[in-house]
Amino acid sequence: MKTRFPASHCIHWMQIILLGATLNCLPVGAVDTGLPKNKEGDKKEKTIMSIRITSSSFPDNGVIPIRHTCEGHDTSPELIWTEVPEGAKSLVLIMDDPDAPDPAAPKRTWVHWVLYNIPVNTGGLTEAIAATDLPPGALEGLNDWQRTGYGGPCPPVGNHRYFHKLYALDTMLPDLKQPTKAKLEKAMQGHVIAYSELIGRYQKRANSE
Repeated sequence: MKTRFPASHCIHWMQIILLGATLNCLPVGAVDTGLPKNKEGDKKEKTIMSIRITSSSFPDNGVIPIRHTCEGHDTSPELIWTEVPEGAKSLVLIMDDPDAPDPAAPKRTWVHWVLYNIPVNTGGLTEAIAATDLPPGALEGLNDWQRTGYGGPCPPVGNHRYFHKLYALDTMLPDLKQPTKAKLEKAMQGHVIAYSELIGRYQKRANSE
């Protein structure tokens, strides 16, 4: 004898199945973007638009050239961005490595570069950019060497991923006096309207032999 379920019961299970399918479609690593989280109790989710960041030095998920690393000249790559949304007032760039010290057993995220209040009318940053050549108004934060500026890949072991994260904000931030990544992310909360990332990879030549 076939068991008959009420229509409402069937709809309930269909909703669960559809929800599961939706969750399975979320991109891997979405929780690692560094996007500010909504405060608990917020009823309205903020829609994050897309922006585009690329580099002439390497493709997305490609190998970072040695000149941009500690085994080379340790100079920053050229970065290019497009599709900055209307309403954006400033841009933030954070470069970090979530695979430190070893991708096989990561223990922390190492911060390589922090920039904020980048004008939205800039199309990117030139290769080997110096602090004196940053766009007018752009401010620097501290990397995990406790200094400002770019610090290139220098992984102790393994093939690491280097995330170049670009955020568009709906505001200009105050001078945070060379903030850490954590302090900057706190100041960004509630102001991110667009996000994109470019991933480069690097493994020391001595470690790859």
